[in-house]
Amino acid sequence: MNIEEIKAYCLRKPKACETYPFGDWPICYKVNGRIFAQIYPDKITLKCTAFSGEAFRQAYPGAVVRGYHCPPVQQPYWNTIYLDRFPESELPMMIDHAYETVVAGFPRKVQQEIMEDRK
Repeated sequence: MNIEEIKAYCLRKPKACETYPFGDWPICYKVNGRIFAQIYPDKITLKCTAFSGEAFRQAYPGAVVRGYHCPPVQQPYWNTIYLDRFPESELPMMIDHAYETVVAGFPRKVQQEIMEDRK
């Protein structure tokens, strides 16, 4: 996936929006005010659970690393994926996981509102 395809994929998520809180890069994708993806020219950083984050890092050593921009306490919950070293076919699944991880952190009522937007 190229950057434009990744951007379009992120924006197809219910209630997702694109923001530029830090300037031109990273391009951030949020749901209900919380970031689930950050796109850079050559990489993407995605939200994850600590368990899944470690599993992805073990499955793709060197291509998936702890969130490089995060303080150490947050690193287990973010993965940075180097796009030139990662199988393109796996990226949509990881973006889905990032989005779902963020949505799961909201109260049930908010989750229902977001899911209703899918219909």
